[in-house]
Amino acid sequence: MMKAINKSNEHVLAGGACFNEKADSYLVYVQNDDRNDQTQAISIHNQPRKVTGASFFVFSGTLKSSSGYLAKSSIMEDGVMVQITAENMDSLKQALREMKDFSITCGKADAEDPQEHIHIQWVDDDKNVSKGVVSPIDGKSMETITHVKIFHGSECKANGKVIRWTEVFFLENDDQHNCLSDPADHSRLTEHVTKAFCLALCPHLKLLKEDGMTKLGLRVTLDSDQVGYQAGRNGQHLPSQYMNDLDSALVPVIHGGACQLSEGSVVMELIVIFKSCHSHLNHQQLAS
Repeated sequence: MMKAINKSNEHVLAGGACFNEKADSYLVYVQNDDRNDQTQAISIHNQPRKVTGASFFVFSGTLKSSSGYLAKSSIMEDGVMVQITAENMDSLKQALREMKDFSITCGKADAEDPQEHIHIQWVDDDKNVSKGVVSPIDGKSMETITHVKIFHGSECKANGKVIRWTEVFFLENDDQHNCLSDPADHSRLTEHVTKAFCLALCPHLKLLKEDGMTKLGLRVTLDSDQVGYQAGRNGQHLPSQYMNDLDSALVPVIHGGACQLSEGSVVMELIVIFKSCHSHLNHQQLAS
């Protein structure tokens, strides 16, 4: 969210939306037989629509105070756009920075009853997104573990195959924000470790594919008493033939990260997958 705010211009704040399992209907943008585009809502058969999901949101701070409206909301393709005043946009961004809820009243300023309310609410982490996920290294359940899906992470291509980083799980994260001198160091370390892992395995992608190893895990431990890594697939450690290249690539990066450690420990597990280059890769496949 902070990236979206910092990269947005003065008047617009936009973002993509994750799939909402609680929604009983969803906005879709379709083209009919006459080649006219229109928005529709697909829903569960014979069930009333109570919660409608959308694919994105846009807040536009270009509404003039002289328009006579407090705010306006509208459906745009398969998303939602909310027009607010510049003052409201500043307040919204400040609330998001402070992780506070924020409400917007829509409708005409002189109306007795507003048309609707827009509520931006902070909620607890969704623990169901990792349901059924297990570690490729030892088969350990990853449910309820804090993690982040990666949609634009490191990737390497070789021998007609592509290997890509898709998720990172924080197995020990009580002190992770205090462990590194700068929170950005944690992101950089994760990115550097993953890039080294992918590059080391690039020469072996064909062999890994032949052996059925299409989903791999890398667990990195940074602690005052222990610094190291484990790599595995299908609940077992990677065979020894891959370890020399992994040691050469990972050991310098991991020990460099350990030098930035101030106190506490960091244990994270990275998930990478690879497929044929000609396969259609999309966010939903990569996160599955």
